[in-house]
Amino acid sequence: MSKLGKFFKGGGSSRTRAAPSPQEALARLRETEEMLGKKQEYLENRIQRELSLAKKHGTQNKRAALQALKRKKRLEKQLTQIDGTLSTIEFQREALENSHTNTEVLRNMGFAAKAMKAVHENMDLNKIDDLMQDITEQQDIAQEISEAFSQRVGFNDGFDEDELMAELEELEQEELNKKMTNIRLPNVPSSSLPAQRERASASSFAHRSRAASSRRVEDEDDGIKQLAAWAT
Repeated sequence: MSKLGKFFKGGGSSRTRAAPSPQEALARLRETEEMLGKKQEYLENRIQRELSLAKKHGTQNKRAALQALKRKKRLEKQLTQIDGTLSTIEFQREALENSHTNTEVLRNMGFAAKAMKAVHENMDLNKIDDLMQDITEQQDIAQEISEAFSQRVGFNDGFDEDELMAELEELEQEELNKKMTNIRLPNVPSSSLPAQRERASASSFAHRSRAASSRRVEDEDDGIKQLAAWAT
């Protein structure tokens, strides 16, 4: 019996009959995508909170700031892994949808083949067998690619301390810049300062004293001249 005949007659092992339908598998994949999407949103919020903590403790508690940055790095790694898993699931879902479509197409082709067989008794089924074999090989390749993408990456908790310190210094500098921009310098007074007013008053007093002394000297000279005139 040909492979095409086995396919349309429903032949196969009990393991094949127990396999889930394409609709069930697609529903499971969509549920998994939704769950991972929520996980993504949760991790993104956690990353933002850890970054805020690092900024808060950056200038006061460097130990707490470094711990927050380490947690942020771990969460970012988890987020990257989820991105890869979502890509794999999306690839599998599309492959399953295509496989389901191909199955329907092949089923319809089978009905057409039966109709054609009634007309053409000498129809060569070897070509159809070759076509099915090629499709099976391509499905196997797609499955191998999906399995390769779904392999877990080894988790490594090693962090570069220099990189963390550099990021912490950037956060400290950012906070310092914000504080500097909020500082307002005092306005320059429009009136004279007390010391300047005292110096101005002293200068005016000295000038008046010198003027008065000059007048007294002039008066004394005039008196001497008058006495000299009377004496003569």
